[in-house]
Amino acid sequence: MKFKRVTVKKNERGLLLRNGDFERVLKPGRHWLFSGFDRLKVQTFALEQTAFTHELADYLMAKEPEVVNQEFVRVDLSETQVGLRYENGLLVEIMAPSTRRLYWKGLVDVRVEVIDISTSAEVPAALLQRLTQTQLRQRPLAGLSGVLAVQVSEHGTGVLWIDGKVERLLAPGNYAFWKFNRNVVVELVDMRLQTLEVSGQEILTRDKVALRLNLAANWRYIDVLKAFTQLQKPAEHLYRELQFGLRAAVGTRTLDELLENKGVIDEVVTTWVKGKLASYGLALDGVGVKDIVLPGEMKTILAQVVEAEKAAQANVIRRREETAASRSLLNTAKVMEDNPIALRLKELETLERVAERIDKISVFGGLDQVLNGLVKLR
Repeated sequence: MKFKRVTVKKNERGLLLRNGDFERVLKPGRHWLFSGFDRLKVQTFALEQTAFTHELADYLMAKEPEVVNQEFVRVDLSETQVGLRYENGLLVEIMAPSTRRLYWKGLVDVRVEVIDISTSAEVPAALLQRLTQTQLRQRPLAGLSGVLAVQVSEHGTGVLWIDGKVERLLAPGNYAFWKFNRNVVVELVDMRLQTLEVSGQEILTRDKVALRLNLAANWRYIDVLKAFTQLQKPAEHLYRELQFGLRAAVGTRTLDELLENKGVIDEVVTTWVKGKLASYGLALDGVGVKDIVLPGEMKTILAQVVEAEKAAQANVIRRREETAASRSLLNTAKVMEDNPIALRLKELETLERVAERIDKISVFGGLDQVLNGLVKLR
């Protein structure tokens, strides 16, 4: 006969195994165990660690229901159930469907709330705040990856997709959805006016001149549900239509036509795109070409053309001014020819202008010589 003494502390439980098979759970205290010819083994578990992760867990749930009811909190979730595990009233874990576990009773108050998720993917509003405000917890919430938390801003909306289908639109606010057994995606949409840039578009004009254009467009959603049910990516669809409209505007006109009327591109692109977007829940508010970049050799040619045009204009203006001056002199000569006094005044005016530029004047013969005689200038 052989006895073995085992001590189980107050915060522990013991698992007695005889020849590797479960025999019973040992309560706190001293235990005298008779082994005989058998091999005894006692495994102790600290109750602070509530989860009973042991190879005999499935056996106990299947064959020892009385032991399980007395010593453990049993969790046995179906494929459509989610478990919320609380310890001493604090939510500590979100348990996925089909979870089967045992938790020790005695030291920590373990409670599991079971939620059926077969009818709705949305997390109940009463539970939403407890799941989303995890940053305020001293202990992290396990299993949170099974929940999709979404915040829709004041100026936006959210498109809810479940298993690849558009379910509904989400108004501004906070939401959470169960990700178990389904694929849940929320696409946030800004309902304010947005800007789309179409840059670096290389397009040939009708007269085979390569232009590089940059375009900007202002647009917005008018029917989000229609846009996302008919288009995979509405913004990309709008980008392509702007490209097509730009090519239609530039490719059918010569360079001279585009340079003479730069606004024609905006008008053509706007008309083109508005007609294409009418049935997709999108609205185009404005289109504008930011800049047009010409090839290097074309810039040189145009610069020469402009220079020649300006030179010709300057020559015309100069000839016009010379003609006007000649006409004025002719008229003045006719007046002086018929009026000797006017001629004399002109002579005096000329003399005054000459005198302003002379440092010293020597006059001989009196005042009459100044006007009629010899004027010596030094």
